Amino acid sequence: MKFLAILILSLCVACIKCGVYTDRFLEQYAKIHNASNKYFSKEGVPYHNLETLQVESTDYGHETDSEAYSYYIWLEAMYGAIQGDFSSFNKAWETMETYQIPTLQPNGNLYNPSNPGAGYGIDPVGDELRNTYGTSDLYLMHWLSDVDNVYGFGNTNGQCELGPSANAPSFVNNGPGSVFQGITYPTCDNFVYGGQYGFQWYGSTVPSWQYSVAPDAEARAIQAAYWASQWAGAKGQISQISNTLSKASKLGDFLRYAFFDKHFLKVGYCESNCQPGTGKESAHYLLSWYIGFGGALSTQGGYSWRMGSSEAHSGYQNPMTAYALLNDPNLKPKSASAQQDWQNSLQRQLALYQFVQSPSGAFAGGVTNSWNDNYGTPPSEISSNSFNGMWYKEQPGYDTASNWYGMQSWSADRLAQYYYLTGDAAAKSVIDKWVSWILANTRFESDSFYIPQSLSYSGSPPNVQVTVSNYGRSIGLASSTARTLAYYAAKSGNAQAKSVAKQLLDGIYNLYRTEKGAAISEQRSDYNQFNTNVYIPVAGWSGRYPNGDYIDASSTFQSIRSWYKNDPDYYKVQQYLNGGAIPAFDYHRFWEQADFALAQGAYGLLFNE
Repeated sequence: MKFLAILILSLCVACIKCGVYTDRFLEQYAKIHNASNKYFSKEGVPYHNLETLQVESTDYGHETDSEAYSYYIWLEAMYGAIQGDFSSFNKAWETMETYQIPTLQPNGNLYNPSNPGAGYGIDPVGDELRNTYGTSDLYLMHWLSDVDNVYGFGNTNGQCELGPSANAPSFVNNGPGSVFQGITYPTCDNFVYGGQYGFQWYGSTVPSWQYSVAPDAEARAIQAAYWASQWAGAKGQISQISNTLSKASKLGDFLRYAFFDKHFLKVGYCESNCQPGTGKESAHYLLSWYIGFGGALSTQGGYSWRMGSSEAHSGYQNPMTAYALLNDPNLKPKSASAQQDWQNSLQRQLALYQFVQSPSGAFAGGVTNSWNDNYGTPPSEISSNSFNGMWYKEQPGYDTASNWYGMQSWSADRLAQYYYLTGDAAAKSVIDKWVSWILANTRFESDSFYIPQSLSYSGSPPNVQVTVSNYGRSIGLASSTARTLAYYAAKSGNAQAKSVAKQLLDGIYNLYRTEKGAAISEQRSDYNQFNTNVYIPVAGWSGRYPNGDYIDASSTFQSIRSWYKNDPDYYKVQQYLNGGAIPAFDYHRFWEQADFALAQGAYGLLFNE
């Protein structure tokens, strides 16, 4: 089966620049790389958004996240497939490594896997990774960066609080609360800004550092590296990217921290009497919501800590990544137990899809090992049907993530690619049902399309119900849906899936192209929250940003970001706050622009059209 998949890929890749859809990929690729369109910073870092005034997962358009990097790497892998030049793939990975994998990790050598920092279970991979790679540093991406240093912290890679004069991307974190409530703060806090003890809200008086990882982005980067490996291998060019592939292998080794409970407690029926895990007892083997690591800056009284996450969303799972790390000899991680861990993960991910799949075919949330985030006891309707002793949760992690249809199309795309390569019966059973659901919930009006945008849920597995609460049009969601259907059709021969994929891609191309890529006007009624008060985690805390903006309980999202008033689009928000019309924007998100290109390219490679 693996040989057949590679043969199919070889046949597809041999057709370079031969079809309408691969040409469309190149057209969109050129727009993304057109310097005048400014998708990239002077360092070559992809912005989250071309436009600066944009608030959703990030609070500023010219921040970036690990998601954007992973799409950048995937985009360059496909460029190599179509043009036969993989040098830009290597460059994309190098840029990611330079600016998004933290090198400032002091006291990492003091990390004790027998006490990961929460006083609970044992970290079973810490020593293994240190022995394998000869370092205590973690090779993982911090998820968020202030590319233009607009906040002024100056946490450039390897440095701590250089201030507003630092002329390079700066690591930041989002504070608790919604994106409009959150206080953006530095990853490395030496008490230069903020309050008396910087942004250490919870009583620490020790200068410290901390990074957060969004594991789905690491997984997507490895998935992209797998395709680069297959495409370059088919062209006899694997030596050109072998060094980058070894780095992707290393990333997959460290990504295993996503498999573990937040406090390394035993996984399964983990309630108030939950016990510390030993060995791999704390592993749920799913791509969870979060990995965290940090420590003290000073060597006196130095320490460092690590944690996983107890919550795993179906939308984060990536069987393609597990398959890649298991089957591509260029990507197999070096650590002794990594292969078995990823084998367990592959099977557990496929099982999770089955567990959360609704009778209609849509996925419904995920699972948690820590009910109410305190290892509580779930209600009987939840506890009566567990997933390997974990509890069903409609919205694990970020509260509104499950409602967003992208958590469906992104994850189904990975599952469809895995099915395309392997024909796995379990994957086929799940993706068959999902495709039937999305085909029934996609409609066209002339060239335009309407697909789900948000969802609502009721009940719990095996009888959980998923309802589409809003239909609409989205460049990224239509693109990932089309790519899912294309891979599914290429394997199954389903003519309707192929036809709908083509209609979606043609609809975007014919109706929504812009000089800078593709965009559909969006009304942003949520921008009334520019006046929302920020969330202060501890009563009475106050502080200042590097530019002097004062922060206390009376501050708002906008007041602590005074620089937003200088944005060329801010007048739209101000008019809205003054009682005017809801503002509309034509946004060019990097991930959406890349997704559109990748969907066109995948369709062209799969069908030689």
